[in-house]
Amino acid sequence: MRIRKYDVDYTRRRLMHNMAMGLGAGVLMPLDKLWASETGLQDLTKAYPDEAFSIEAQTKGKIKVGDVIDANNLEHVEHLLSPTFIQQIREDGRRIRIGKPETDITRMFTHQNLQKTLENKSSGYEAKFDSTGNVVGPDGNPWQGGFPFPNPKNAEEIQANAALSWGRADANFYAVRQRDFDGDGSPQYAYDFAWVELQMQARMDGKAYRGHKDEIRRQTVYFETSDEVKGTSFLSIWKYDQREIPDLYGYLPQFRRVRQFPANQRFEPLIPGATWFLTDPWAAGDPMRTWGEYKIVERKPMLGTTSGNFASKNDNWELPVQEDNEKYFDLELSMIPDVAVVESKPTGYPRAPVSKRHAYFDVRNSTYTSCIRFDLQGKPWVDFESGFGYYQDGDRMVIGHDGKHPAWSWTYVMSYNLQNKRMSRIDHPRSAAGIRSDFQMDEDYMYDNYLTTSAQQALGRV
Repeated sequence: MRIRKYDVDYTRRRLMHNMAMGLGAGVLMPLDKLWASETGLQDLTKAYPDEAFSIEAQTKGKIKVGDVIDANNLEHVEHLLSPTFIQQIREDGRRIRIGKPETDITRMFTHQNLQKTLENKSSGYEAKFDSTGNVVGPDGNPWQGGFPFPNPKNAEEIQANAALSWGRADANFYAVRQRDFDGDGSPQYAYDFAWVELQMQARMDGKAYRGHKDEIRRQTVYFETSDEVKGTSFLSIWKYDQREIPDLYGYLPQFRRVRQFPANQRFEPLIPGATWFLTDPWAAGDPMRTWGEYKIVERKPMLGTTSGNFASKNDNWELPVQEDNEKYFDLELSMIPDVAVVESKPTGYPRAPVSKRHAYFDVRNSTYTSCIRFDLQGKPWVDFESGFGYYQDGDRMVIGHDGKHPAWSWTYVMSYNLQNKRMSRIDHPRSAAGIRSDFQMDEDYMYDNYLTTSAQQALGRV
């Protein structure tokens, strides 16, 4: 019989102590000590007690791995869930399965991003904030790539990790399938589109792509279906300076031209039926310094989806949905030993209809599981919940950006309106309406065909 060395509250108490003292991640030892080698990273139990990974310990034996949580046994895990999960399970018929926790952090990054981070650490190349609040290297020049703060000590460092490189790779081309439901679960809209990201800086090669030294990334949404929006696209050009609002260009087929949109478009749906805005994705949909008053309001072990849920048994990577409630994917949540709830407010948008947001970050890799935005009355409005996973399950594997190692990426999004129960259920399939996810697409091809205003016009005429 294993003797329990720590009670179930030890991790929470220690994490709160670390936060108050300005210390980083880890409980039994600082997480940055595990960054000394990839071998060390494969055993996170050296940094956190067993009880922090154990659903059995956290629920005093009431729940175990493999169990299904519904309204009948929700009370045993409420302290491990965000308010959104609690409302969905209690009021809207959602169910979740308890999965096995991830203890190998090498399965929680793209391989290139992990290797670049390890190289930075071994060479003494460390990130810092300059006088403008932007992340730079030790020489004061733009950050050269990798994880800037592998052992984040405060809310701003966690947010910077999320903001500099969304997909943890220099280039990503995603096929996306979105289905929108009204409050009673009836289908309303169906869309298929491409989501394209290309890092201009903070790249793995440490260079500025095509000399774009003033940009951090370009990102495009291009809609293939439905017929009403086919050919519509939106291009965001992000400055490296995180105080600057991205330039947003849209091509609307009915007008046959590209037009520039105002900043408040970030707080409006791009298409009918969508519950999400451009401000929502990645818990970093706006530049970091257009939000402010960052602080950690809670830190503790929780259930979340920053690992697992890669639909390896489906050739098109399609996740199953609940049989009796297709608003929801049928998903696993697993124990995360260290979750920081980061609060921030939209300081750069005078007319933003949002008062604040709460982003639930897995501190081990600064990846969020939920990001709740609140309305101007301070009421929870929409939760942009996401899942992430290592694209390998046994001998089934999807190769990532480096052409050698398994991909790591997002697996799903559920954008849920807590006030009217409307849902945008978003899948990351291998292909949708002829659009195919590609972790190895040529960067020049992506730039020329998706990431300029002339490319938008060409896409609209296809």
